[in-house]
Parts: sequence; C-alpha cells; structure tokens
Amino acid sequence: MSDLNCGSGGGATTYPQLRIASVFVILIGSMSGALFPVLAKRSSWLHVPKAVFDFAKYFGSGVIIATAFIHLLSPAISELSSPCLSPAWLVYPYPLALALLSVFSIFIVELVAFRWGTAKLAALGVRHDAHGHGLGAHAAHGPEGGMPNEDSNSEKTKEDLESAHDHEQLGFGATGQIIGVFILEFGVLLHSMLIGLTLAVDPNFITLFVVIIFHQTFEGLGVGTRLAHLQLPPKYNYIAICGALLYGITTPLGIAVGLGVQSTYNPNSTTASIVSGVLDSLSAGILLYTGLVELLAHEFIFNKEMINGSNKKVAYALSCMLFGCGIMALLGRWA
Repeated sequence: MSDLNCGSGGGATTYPQLRIASVFVILIGSMSGALFPVLAKRSSWLHVPKAVFDFAKYFGSGVIIATAFIHLLSPAISELSSPCLSPAWLVYPYPLALALLSVFSIFIVELVAFRWGTAKLAALGVRHDAHGHGLGAHAAHGPEGGMPNEDSNSEKTKEDLESAHDHEQLGFGATGQIIGVFILEFGVLLHSMLIGLTLAVDPNFITLFVVIIFHQTFEGLGVGTRLAHLQLPPKYNYIAICGALLYGITTPLGIAVGLGVQSTYNPNSTTASIVSGVLDSLSAGILLYTGLVELLAHEFIFNKEMINGSNKKVAYALSCMLFGCGIMALLGRWA
C-alpha cells in the first residue's frame, strides 16, 4: 500500500518517441480496419468476394461481444474496486448495475423508436415483417419489407401507395439503422478514448502497445463491417464513411490527450478510477445489448438466410464468430 498513489503525480514517461509514434501507428491500424469494409462495399474498383465480407461480419460480431465482457466489464469492476476509492463503492456491485442500466436504457430507446416507426408505416398501410431481417440488418431499425393494404381497389391507388411506401420506408429504415449503429459506435468510442489515455501513460507500454494495435484493428473490422452493411439511401452513404473515420481517430486522439497531460494525469487516481469505471460499465452495457441482441440473435435466430441455410453455412458463421470472440478474449490476457 505504500506505493499506492491515489492523487498527485503523473504517468510513466518512458519510451517518449515510441509513444508519439503510437499515435500514427494505431491511427493506421484503426482506420484500415474500419474503412476497408466500408470502401470495399461502396467502391466499384475494389472487388471483395461476399465470402470475405461474411467472414468479417461474423468475426466482428464475436470481437464486439468479447470486448464487452473482457475489455470493458472486467476492467470496470477492477477500477470501481480500487483501494483509492471510498469503501462505499464496495458495498454494492456498481459496475454490474451501471451495465444493467445501460442495457435497459438502450432497449427502451430502441423499443420506442421501433413502435413509433411501425405506427407511422401502419398509418400508410405498410405491414412490417418484424423477423424479416436481411443481411446486416438490425432489430428495430426500420422495416425491411412491406406490402400494400389488400383493401386497395384501384390500380392507380396502389401505385400511389407504393410510391409513398418506398419513400417513407427509406426514411424510417435509414433513421432506424443510423440510430442502431450510432449506439454501437458510441459504446466503442468511449472505450477507444480510454484505451488511448491509458496507453499514453502506462508503464508497461511495449506490451500494451502491441496488443492495442491488434485490438483496435480487429474492433475496427467489427465496426466497419456493420457500417458497410448499412442499407441506406444514396444521400446517406457518407454516414458510413464518417463513422469509420470517427472510429479511426478516437484512440489516437486519446493518446495525444494523454501525452499532453502526461505529467499530471494519474490513471490510478480516485477521480480517474471513478470516471473510467463508470464509462467502461456503461459502454459494456451498450456493447452487450448490441452484440447479443442486434448482432447475435438477429444474425442467427431471426435471419432468414440462417433459418433456411444449410448446416454447413451456419457452422461456418458460428466458427467465424467464435474465432473473433476467442482472439479478442485472448488479447485480454495482456490488455
């Protein structure tokens, strides 16, 4: 306990040049992982086989789920159990409670958005297929399919209705998908910023640096494949690219900030432990909900491609997901 520093002092200052270089190295890794799937999906000159996209998608789902448990929830429990904190923090499992609060908050937001969008479409005579999720679709992210009300008698009325339906479905569907991906990215960005801050001042820099390169690249691949599979109207295509760029710069930005306050920022201080623990807990809840509900359940249980697909296809998808989850969980041994 004599070496415990809960307030004054800064972080480690070893390897100053390598710490500065880490900003650019991780920027390249993060950008590559997040941008490649997006550009490959939207570029005519970059042809990537569907099998590669499928691998990246399922691999990325596993990465996100492992990140929630191993890289967010576990550190949050450690941070909010720090000996620097008041004993009051130990009388209740606050990290788990905050993650639980986050899960239900996201669920309620999506439930309200789903019911609102469905009611709007019902008023137009569009029937929503709640389980008709196609490739890369998300639950509560707007209807994937609809059909005119059978009571329409005239052909002209049907055509007018279909035109209105197409327009409205694009609007509601795009908004819903954007909300879903924003929720996922928000949780990942909080985590990425904290990783950058930690790397800038951590005494075990070399090990952490190597692990975070792989961590951010794999996580970027998971986020990037979700952004790439957004089915948006052409005017919203820029959102996927902006999302990938935002992910790419977050950890380098965290490193830069950490280097700027290196002489005063103590990652083990009382304030830093509370802030990191609370944000990690909330982020864990976001990624748990997104990973288990939006990705896992709706890619395997409510996805018609999986329901009607061969056992070989399902086994391949599960293997890719478990591989991504295993790799990310293994990285938790060092970071």
